[in-house]
Amino acid sequence: MNEWMKKGPLEWQNYTHREVTVTASEKEYKGWVLTTDPVSANIVLVNFLEDGSMSVTGIMGHAVQTVEIVNEGNHSVREKLMHLFTSGDCKAHSSEDLEKKKNSLKRWLEKNHIPITEQGDARRTLCVAGVLTIDPPYGPENCSSSNEIVLSRVQDLIQGHLAASQ
Repeated sequence: MNEWMKKGPLEWQNYTHREVTVTASEKEYKGWVLTTDPVSANIVLVNFLEDGSMSVTGIMGHAVQTVEIVNEGNHSVREKLMHLFTSGDCKAHSSEDLEKKKNSLKRWLEKNHIPITEQGDARRTLCVAGVLTIDPPYGPENCSSSNEIVLSRVQDLIQGHLAASQ
């Protein structure tokens, strides 16, 4: 087992959002560490290209020989890396917008005879019949439940609500 794999997730976390040089299988890779897989020790490197695009490289943990930090990075690089895979329509919502969305969805579900309550300290999470939760920003993708039938039906209702409100 190589030195890299002997480290643990807390040690690997020190490399996240930093520019590194990785030697693996006699090759050298350079890039910003997006993440390290806690099970396999695989490293995901990102390079920002001059044309505004990026390249993503995965390096298998078992092949890693050395990892050296080249650049500590700054806040703007960290932000870029953290929002790399969020969709373009993912925007920050004001607390007023979220409250309006929550109340509108809650009324819609109640209109459809769905038992709904609010949960949490800030009362931001909606709970359907104690088996499904809906977190901000209250879209179908923000539903969570172990009951797939309830999940599917509530997601369909939310989709209908979104279609009706546009």
